[in-house]
Amino acid sequence: MDQLGLLLDGFASAVTPAHLLWALVGVTIGTATGVLPGIGPALTVALLLPITFRLEASSALILFAGIYYGGMYGGSTTSILLNTPGESASIVSALEGNKMARAGRAAAALATAAIGSFVAGTIGTIGLTFLAPVVADFATSFGPPEYVALMAVAFVTVSALLGPDLLKGIASLLVGVTIGLVGIDSQTGQPRLSFGVDSLLDGIDVVIVVIALFALSEAFGHLLTGTGGSTVEPVRERVVLSRKDLRRSWPAWLRGTALGFPIGSLPAGGAEVPTFLSYSLERRLSKHREEFGRGAIEGVAGPEAANNAASAGVLVPLLTIGLPTSATAAVILTAFQSYGLQPGPELFEESGPLVWTLIASLYIGNVMLLVLNLPLVRMWAKLLTIPAYGIYAGVLVFGTLGTYAAGGTTIDLLVLCGLGLIGLAMRQADIPVAPAVVGLILGPIAEQQLRRALTISEGDLSILVSGPITITLWTIAILALLAAILTPLLRRRPKQ
Repeated sequence: MDQLGLLLDGFASAVTPAHLLWALVGVTIGTATGVLPGIGPALTVALLLPITFRLEASSALILFAGIYYGGMYGGSTTSILLNTPGESASIVSALEGNKMARAGRAAAALATAAIGSFVAGTIGTIGLTFLAPVVADFATSFGPPEYVALMAVAFVTVSALLGPDLLKGIASLLVGVTIGLVGIDSQTGQPRLSFGVDSLLDGIDVVIVVIALFALSEAFGHLLTGTGGSTVEPVRERVVLSRKDLRRSWPAWLRGTALGFPIGSLPAGGAEVPTFLSYSLERRLSKHREEFGRGAIEGVAGPEAANNAASAGVLVPLLTIGLPTSATAAVILTAFQSYGLQPGPELFEESGPLVWTLIASLYIGNVMLLVLNLPLVRMWAKLLTIPAYGIYAGVLVFGTLGTYAAGGTTIDLLVLCGLGLIGLAMRQADIPVAPAVVGLILGPIAEQQLRRALTISEGDLSILVSGPITITLWTIAILALLAAILTPLLRRRPKQ
């Protein structure tokens, strides 16, 4: 099969000393930031974007992919030992994992999370290897009308999934679209939203926006709320699984993977939904239901596998149609664009060697993560004792230095602070920042494709629903919108 040959070529490039080094650096940083509550892979990639400009595109993307996978691994550590999920996808792992840790079984919980993550991540990467090229080939048939409909699906699903409710998600999306409009209009040549500032005529660098909305707003918010102390559960035993625990864990790993990867691969996917579904499924199928709520190992094994399989699945729509369905995927999309690469169907044709090197590095990174997480878990646990004020002071320093390195002007720093305050206001109002990044990136693309479609049809809007693909996509967008509106109403409805 073509994919196997291309994957082998990717491995030949990925096992070079430089790429192996960046993969190791990525998974190490990713695990560390996944362990630290409130940091996470999205913020880390945002901070590193300006620092990695001098790297080759393949090295930087391998680094970021390692951070992404490592963050999923590290998130389980803080959930289990501290009962504080670093990522929303790690919430379910805390339910049973922390109960196991309090009962003196932290080692078993961490072991099933690490091994399950490895199994699910590997199977998910295999799925990515064979599914992504098929989706990319299908997407090559898309024209401007299809892309407009696809952007509509993206806007609706991102607003609904990455926010607490639809209206707040749309509000965040509009913030990002508005920021994306700043600069010279490519068709009319007129300045938009530049307010007479010459430095804004080229638009606002997406790296500055990402650092401001993720890093600065997080640090500002932490200054307002202050720091809280938490008790870290100790790891007293070797991080290994007994035969009994293994027998109970491996079916949960496979079931979690079967849920995580396909749901993560959907444009409306993500990692949160499959983790909750996996926990519910394990609770129903378990022969030890009485242990749930008190520390059932299946309640850690299944959701952790679903989480990591979904992380691999999220890369399918990102690489094939340029659609991010998580905060970290949105920032990684920014990384692609900073190197002049636009994820989508042409990416596999125009930058095939880079893509296959990236996919091969995911297999290698998974092995590295297993080696890092099992023997070094006590070291990762010690990171939880670092004072939060020290962490966020470093975030402010690196964010500011990174922004100045990217632009080199005082205006960039003022824009950074201004957007950071906007991000803080959004967080205080419980408006998520991830949809804003998606709007910033996809908004100009949607505008460009809409203009092309209307130019082709001489202003006839019916071209937007002129084929089976466009009709299908608009139907998905409408159904997703209705689901986002009706679901909260049904939940609030009083039971008879």
